[in-house]
Amino acid sequence: MTSTKKRSMPRRVVGVVGVSVVTGLAAAVMGGSAQAASGDVLLPHPGPDGLVWVQERTGDGGVATGGADGNKPLAVTVACEGGGKVVATVVPGNAVDPRPVSFTVDCPADSPGQATKVIDAGMQGSFSVQIDASTPTIRWALTATQEE
Repeated sequence: MTSTKKRSMPRRVVGVVGVSVVTGLAAAVMGGSAQAASGDVLLPHPGPDGLVWVQERTGDGGVATGGADGNKPLAVTVACEGGGKVVATVVPGNAVDPRPVSFTVDCPADSPGQATKVIDAGMQGSFSVQIDASTPTIRWALTATQEE
């Protein structure tokens, strides 16, 4: 006798696999260059609440990912350093409100600046975060998280 019971994997395990593949591709497609650490880590790994973590890039760039739970808020944090600013734009792939959400982070020359934008529940599945740096030498990192 065969079972008709559907087996599913935990959401976070599936999201981590998808993010690691998509993040590498998105970083190559959307620009930004990897840079050896010129100082401390700008943003630590987000742990189990993380949907995506970009450890460090310089200049313009971004990331695309999936796995957002539409029933929970999404927090996007960007940290940067190098003099100038970055504008982070979160572009929903599937959302109740499809408008992009932007926020600006000041990037001091000698210490990291950081800002977080919390987006209300309603963003489901895929989204991208685009980073527009005021100079090509600004180093930045980002995380996107949802509480378990």
